[in-house]
Amino acid sequence: MARKKIVAGNWKMNLNLDEATQLIQELMQSPIELKENKEVVICPPALYLEKAIQQIQGHSNYSIGAQNCHQLTNGAYTGEISASMLQSVGAEYVIIGHSERREYYNESNELLAQKVNTALAAGLKVIFCFGEPLNIREEQKQNNFVKQQISDSIFHLSEEQLRNVVFAYEPIWAIGTGKTATKEQAQEMHAFVRTFIKEQFGTECAENLTILYGGSCKPDNANELFSQKDVDGGLIGGASLKASDFKAIIHAINL
Repeated sequence: MARKKIVAGNWKMNLNLDEATQLIQELMQSPIELKENKEVVICPPALYLEKAIQQIQGHSNYSIGAQNCHQLTNGAYTGEISASMLQSVGAEYVIIGHSERREYYNESNELLAQKVNTALAAGLKVIFCFGEPLNIREEQKQNNFVKQQISDSIFHLSEEQLRNVVFAYEPIWAIGTGKTATKEQAQEMHAFVRTFIKEQFGTECAENLTILYGGSCKPDNANELFSQKDVDGGLIGGASLKASDFKAIIHAINL
């Protein structure tokens, strides 16, 4: 079976409720009918999850995800949200390890391993982010850097658990900067990741693993990025906040 192709929209800390509602309405007006093994995941702020889930009901292969969860199941952690809470309102995915969480909130590989465990145990699918900053790329050390991120946070999982994890490669130097990895750079990293996943989990698991590209993917470069052999879609930031742009990227994954 061909591996799943996914476009996920990470809204980050953007849009009020009316704006969020309007955006999903626009996406659901004449929505792109997704082909088999294609999926769209919309990740709004946690406040809007229930509303978003209601809005996509009846639209096949459209799902809602959260942007983060706490590493523990419950407790006296004011302001935090657990994976089981997300699952209980109908979220299907959660983003873990986004570069902004790593940088601004000092989330370590070890902490992210705990979050992955908690999310999977709650019945969520994980979009696990990884990627190198500019200085690591300039020193040509990106492969070892990425391998460490993944091995520390993912390699303790079983092959069965890994089936519920989607990878997302974020070259940090290409997020919100206007820079984008070339299709060759994206393919090179995705192929490298698939190869060492194969070494750890076997050929079948590696070939079925969905690996998204997450660095300034836009309507004008989505086709060439998604045409690469090991690029299975995108984790989209700014372009997911405009319905016409996001639909254009969804169309690129649906070809």
